Amino acid sequence: MTILLDNEVFQILDWQHRQAPKAPPTLTLKVRQISTGNVYERKLQGNQKLTIAHTETRVAQYLYVDDDLYYFMDNESFEQFTVTQQLLKNSVKFFTDGDSINMMMYDGSPIMIELPATVRLKIIETEIGLKGDTQSGATKAATTNTDLSIQVPLFINSGDYVNVNTTTGEYLGRSD
Repeated sequence: MTILLDNEVFQILDWQHRQAPKAPPTLTLKVRQISTGNVYERKLQGNQKLTIAHTETRVAQYLYVDDDLYYFMDNESFEQFTVTQQLLKNSVKFFTDGDSINMMMYDGSPIMIELPATVRLKIIETEIGLKGDTQSGATKAATTNTDLSIQVPLFINSGDYVNVNTTTGEYLGRSD
């Protein structure tokens, strides 16, 4: 659920309502500020009315980038809109041209991007693994087609596809 507090959109992660004896009720919210991604704990009066921020999630296809503006197309209405680098932050390293992305919209404008848990990326540059170098868990540096730098096992070569965790940016496994 998303709410408005101090004219900012927040996503409620957890809440607790307390009624102590002989004290006014309190509402403790664990919220994420959508614009920054920061998580806060806010205490409010238990009888304070909350204003719901009417957001919707739309699926949009990533088209291209021009300077620091990223162009997307709504998959339902086919309308194009732009998103700034500031809103996308590091998530640009996890999608490529043509990928479908979930966008949280508020008042017709994108306010947050929702990435899947894992993405499939192509390795475009990595060192060649040496034959016989079979140290358990050995890794090497690699760069993906989205310019993401990750550590991969020695058997991964340029041109291979890998699955990457979008939360940590870590290699998860080889992909078909």
